[in-house]
Amino acid sequence: MGTIQTIQYLRALAALAVVAFHAAEKTGHHFAIGAAGVDVFFVISGFIMWVISARRPVMPAKFLADRVRRILPIYWFATAVMVVGGLAGLFPNLVLTAEHVVASLLFVPARSPSTGEIWPVLVQGWTLNYEMFFYAVFAASLVLPRLWRLPAVAGFFLILVIAGLSLTSENPLLLTYTRPLVLEFVAGMIIGALWLQGRVPPLGAGLGFIACSFGGFALIAGLRLPFDERLTGPLSVLLVLGALSFETHGRVPKVRILNLLGNASYSIYLWHTFAISVVAKAGTLFDLHSKISMILATVSGTLVGIVGYLLLERPLLKRDRTPPPAPGLAGGTVE
Repeated sequence: MGTIQTIQYLRALAALAVVAFHAAEKTGHHFAIGAAGVDVFFVISGFIMWVISARRPVMPAKFLADRVRRILPIYWFATAVMVVGGLAGLFPNLVLTAEHVVASLLFVPARSPSTGEIWPVLVQGWTLNYEMFFYAVFAASLVLPRLWRLPAVAGFFLILVIAGLSLTSENPLLLTYTRPLVLEFVAGMIIGALWLQGRVPPLGAGLGFIACSFGGFALIAGLRLPFDERLTGPLSVLLVLGALSFETHGRVPKVRILNLLGNASYSIYLWHTFAISVVAKAGTLFDLHSKISMILATVSGTLVGIVGYLLLERPLLKRDRTPPPAPGLAGGTVE
């Protein structure tokens, strides 16, 4: 089976939304709904992992090795740039400690000494803590008969979320992995199971799902409602379901730029904040209108990510003749 174009396009859309969110934040504007791109990524990640494990059975150790090889080198490199920049005084608000750096590199949730938030050195890497945790749980489920994998993962994450509702601990691990956010991976797995069974919504329903999704996101943005994964998660599920219905009915054209952005989404996600910070500071220095600064920051963040993909990520992937399928936060295709 060839590339699922809608997954590529949703990756592109999610990456651009996150870039626009950070660009707006840095230039004094409000586009908090752009952060919902992360919810879309998580649903896609669950979908992809379920589909590829069903099509190409793999042992847990091999599965984890593929995921680590796919994610770790570029993330470590981006984190190293942050550390070196911090030591050189390029990031005056960044406070570095050996403990926090090590936790960041090992995908262990820890409080940042800079802000007190549960963030790694490279702030957007917080999502990779979730991704790697999901991969570990999913890998463990691979030892089970296929019929039990989805119920096992779903049950485990549901128990964590229920526990989180009653716990009052301030432990970063518990605060991270008991959020309802983890259920977005489960939702993606369920969509993957439906996709493989051919049980995708009809085109009309899919269009309705997409309309409801974008309408809901627009309502949250327009009314500036509190950003909550209990709202953005279901809306992201509707978006993925609706998009896949178009895929099933052959209504998705091939658009090269969207394919490129989808492939580059992981690099865009990792590298965009570096460019945005530079452009935002330049905009202030040259007294540019804040809207112009935001547009330039968004474009620059995207372009830097594409360059990172072409010069770093893609060459690394080509070193392996059979590169592992990408996570929701990464480029690549589902075949």
